[in-house]
Amino acid sequence: MAMSEPPPYGEGADVLERVRTMMQWTPQGRALGLEVTRIDNAKVWGRAPYKSELVGDPETGVIAGGVITSFLDQLCGMAAVLAMREPAIVATIDLRIDYMRPAEPGRDIFAEAHCYKIGRNVAFVRAIAYEDAPENAIAHAASAFMVNPNAVRQFGANLGGKSAVEKKT
Repeated sequence: MAMSEPPPYGEGADVLERVRTMMQWTPQGRALGLEVTRIDNAKVWGRAPYKSELVGDPETGVIAGGVITSFLDQLCGMAAVLAMREPAIVATIDLRIDYMRPAEPGRDIFAEAHCYKIGRNVAFVRAIAYEDAPENAIAHAASAFMVNPNAVRQFGANLGGKSAVEKKT
């Protein structure tokens, strides 16, 4: 699929709402308060709100690097899903993050991710985290995701209730 084509499985607010729901399906997304703010084809933007309980070093007040890592991983996975003709389950194969500078204390962190290449089995995504503008990045990420269109497990299967094995019996 060319990156300039619109999402083939929905349009506008409906797809944005589904992507926002995907973020809330993950324990990390819920616990960290991560939000999806915008989508456009194979691109997704989001916000990680500043919370005092997410500070890594109380002396500096800077959000922990693991929060930024989780945030970028989540957004990259969503960009991979948005790039597909039909949504499929993805799993992180590789995630490289280059931290450019510390986040500013007391500030929300924003990020954008773009799936720039998707094959039958692997999707490649880049992302940037920042406060005000991508040109003043906190971190850059490059990632690869396994694409599994034939997965037995359905989206949201980790939310509780019966397991996939129990549902078959």
